[in-house]
Formats: sequence, structure tokens, C-alpha cells
Amino acid sequence: PIEPPSPQEHGLDFQRLLDASAYKEMFRQDMIRWGEEKRHMDPGFFCRAAVEGALQPVWVVSDTRRLSDVEWFRDAYGDVVQTVRVVATEETRKRRNWVFVTGVDDAESECGLDQGVAFDWVITNDGDKAALGKQLEMLVQSLHSNL
Repeated sequence: PIEPPSPQEHGLDFQRLLDASAYKEMFRQDMIRWGEEKRHMDPGFFCRAAVEGALQPVWVVSDTRRLSDVEWFRDAYGDVVQTVRVVATEETRKRRNWVFVTGVDDAESECGLDQGVAFDWVITNDGDKAALGKQLEMLVQSLHSNL
């Protein structure tokens, strides 16, 4: 079996791998490659890990990146699944220090859900806190009404 690259084993700072720093970018392609190999062997591996032991009536599973992930949740939980896409303009993303990297930002891990998914909700996060708050409030109210 393929084991994840251990931060300690490689002398890496685990907390810095979680942020959006240049430090993380140095190891990002290796992390993506490991994830792809794991998914190839078992497409539901990460989805099952995300819900293991979860007992809450509402879960937020963030950062799904592939159509196979969305399909797994829909197959496992049916109509109760609500898909939410958070979008921001390229200009906003650049203001947040995002820089396009060929071979990374055009890979399935980054754009696998750009097509083929009819999202239940699309939330715009371009820096307008009031607008973001209104959108999130509508989403939360909808979730509460379906409990």
C-alpha cells in the first residue's frame, strides 16, 4: 500500500503544509501525486475517511475536488447531499496572493469540478462580507428547514 509522505519522516513542518504559503507549494505536487495514486487504487478512500465516525445531522465536507467525490457522496447519501461551490474572480484570487502554476492549477485536483456538476448552491466570495454573510445565511436557513 502507498503510505502518505510523513511530515516528520521528511523533516517537514506539518502546520506550514496546511496554509497557502510558498513552503506548501514546494511539496504540493508530491502531495497531489500521492493522493492520485491512492484514488486510483480506491476512488472512495478519502470520502470514507471524511465521514468515518461522523454522527452529526449536518456535515460540511470541504475541499472535495473531483466528480468521483461528489458521485460517491450522492451514491452513499442520496438526496440529502447539498453541493456548494465557492467562487471568486481571478482578480480577487490574485489579491489573495494566488499565482497560477502550470501542471498544478490546471490538474484535476484543482479544476476537476469545473464541469459536470450541477451545484445546489454557488457562493461568491470576492471580499464583500455583507454579501457573503447573506449567501451563507440563506444556505444555513435551507439546511435547518430540511433537518
